[in-house]
Amino acid sequence: MFRFLLQKLLIIVPTFIGITIVAFSFVKFLPGDPVLLMAGERGLTPERHAELMAQFGFDRPFWLQYLDFVWRIFNGDLGQSLVTKKPVIAEFSVLFPATIELSMFAILIATAIGVPLGVLAAAKRGSWFDQISMSLALTGYSMPIFWWGLLLIILFSSTLGWTPVSGRISLLYYFPTTTGFMLIDSLLSGQKGAFVSALQHLILPSIVLATIPMAVLARQTRSAMLEILGEDYVRTAKAKGLSPRRVIGMHAFRNALIPIVTTFGLQIGGLLTGAILTETIFSWPGIGKWMVDSISRRDYPVVQGGLLVIALTVMTVNLVVDFLYAFINPRIRYK
Repeated sequence: MFRFLLQKLLIIVPTFIGITIVAFSFVKFLPGDPVLLMAGERGLTPERHAELMAQFGFDRPFWLQYLDFVWRIFNGDLGQSLVTKKPVIAEFSVLFPATIELSMFAILIATAIGVPLGVLAAAKRGSWFDQISMSLALTGYSMPIFWWGLLLIILFSSTLGWTPVSGRISLLYYFPTTTGFMLIDSLLSGQKGAFVSALQHLILPSIVLATIPMAVLARQTRSAMLEILGEDYVRTAKAKGLSPRRVIGMHAFRNALIPIVTTFGLQIGGLLTGAILTETIFSWPGIGKWMVDSISRRDYPVVQGGLLVIALTVMTVNLVVDFLYAFINPRIRYK
């Protein structure tokens, strides 16, 4: 186990260094002058512009700026926002729970619908249910998030009035956020209707964000189940007279979990990137909307810090998934 962990860390370290290079270079090559954007409508004299460039270190050579960036990262400092003047890590810690809450709700929806759909499609291979469900999965995978989100807003928010258009909770409710998770904080507040309002605001963006992972999980589950259902031990179980439910649930599904869990882990990263569009459409105050706003303002430290934390989150999830393999399949042993 220790050797396996060491091997993974040896892969993660150079990967993370590569991500720092990409994040730093990508932001630096964005068009626009951050000093002019910070100044807004106010005119800047060349002298004042040069002074601000020196103050923020933008006048130094590229490689020196990168080394300073890496040094701050390894010291736990993601820098300070050029706009709000607050530490990036402080802003991130406030906004990250909103993205986690949205992503968790979305992955629950995707798993609760996508996995059973894939299992049933495999069990009924070639039937009308298989054809329709996989066609819907392909449609969901191909559908642009921004277009799908706007359609749902028009239908459920504007036309039917069932769900709110944006935000995390109605402006009628105000209470201190203890955990940062609105569903939990609304319950702790004790205010009547606060939890229902938070849930109503969460439903629509979660469905939009869950659409693509749901489609991917459904198709991957069906593919994995079909492969397992063709194995000899499954045919033997059927020949022994076991019920179809027991054959599928106890023999086939358990052995198909490895590719399903792998897909599940990959979709976590997809949720964090998909949240950027979803949060922008629904004005959800999470890290996705925060980063989009920061890009438009050329707030370099915020964009760089957000990219790095998202990358670390994805790498951590993948590492956890690798360790889960041994619990799912006892035949797997890490050396």
